[in-house]
Amino acid sequence: MTVAYENNDKRMESVYSKRIRAGKRRTYFFDVRATRGNDYYITITESRKKFNENGYDRHKIFLYKEDFNKFLKALTEAVDYVKTELMPNFDFDAYNHDQVADTDIDDVAEAPALSQVSAASNNGTGSVADAGEEVDKW
Repeated sequence: MTVAYENNDKRMESVYSKRIRAGKRRTYFFDVRATRGNDYYITITESRKKFNENGYDRHKIFLYKEDFNKFLKALTEAVDYVKTELMPNFDFDAYNHDQVADTDIDDVAEAPALSQVSAASNNGTGSVADAGEEVDKW
């Protein structure tokens, strides 16, 4: 017996998505996805354009709700350590050149990506229509 699902596709639809371009060859994607049981998890994808070839190398991390707080705390501590202990005189704000043109998602407010993903996953808001299609195009 075969069961036909509406989205009988390997990829799951994103409930929320944020794309961050980092240089000419690297892009990060933060996607909130839903399971069939209406649970949520985050995928963090690094996509790098292959040098001297067509296509992309992709690396993906799956972050589940029970690890959200631990992950965010560890990431924040690591970034703060670099900023305060290793490079206290470096102007990290010089790299805050996010542009509206960097994203094809119209409903995403300008803010740091992890804050948006964390807020979206914690309260269920921040849904972006058709975000999954855009992310899955690459």
